[in-house]
Amino acid sequence: MRLYQHPMSANSRAAVMTALHLKVPVELVYVDLQRQEQLKPAFLKMNPNHRVPVLEDGEFYLWESRAIMQYLADSTPGQTLYPLAPRERADVNRWLFWSGQHFAPAIGIYFRENVVKGMIGLGAPDPAELRKGEVLFNDFAAVLDAHLTDRRWISGSGLTLADLSIAAAYACAAPGKAPVAWYANIQKWFMRIQTLEVWHQTEQLARAA
Repeated sequence: MRLYQHPMSANSRAAVMTALHLKVPVELVYVDLQRQEQLKPAFLKMNPNHRVPVLEDGEFYLWESRAIMQYLADSTPGQTLYPLAPRERADVNRWLFWSGQHFAPAIGIYFRENVVKGMIGLGAPDPAELRKGEVLFNDFAAVLDAHLTDRRWISGSGLTLADLSIAAAYACAAPGKAPVAWYANIQKWFMRIQTLEVWHQTEQLARAA
């Protein structure tokens, strides 16, 4: 299997962490986004949305990070990241969808305005966008912070795909100048995530990029 990714992509990081945690024998293929390799015909055949990550498994190409994470877990006997019991699995799915639909896009506004635009020369942050990001981030961070009041992990009693997906997105919050200090329970959980070996491995990949 090959996993096409970029270390600075939060979605790529979530998929890579999943592969590393499950010890899936995947080849990590670097996609140079600055050189727009994601727009080349060969890549567009794998993902017409021109986004990373993409998983190649034989003749099967899978895009969308959370679908990739689920596929990798389902392909790994004895794994515990993605529960088999219907209710436990539904709860993990709930948080995966919540992250993709609500939390990650809110963080993405901050990261795009305060980090990405400066990196690629698109000018100063847009105050209107930042106000929008503040409302959305605070709405959804409050939900997660309350959920984590007496929990070590987001779903169930151990680490799941929900933690890896949400943590990969949340890693962009502080660099994007989102008000992370307001949410103590999320910060405690995130510190726990940062002790994981797969977290350190993806940090090294990002530094090497």
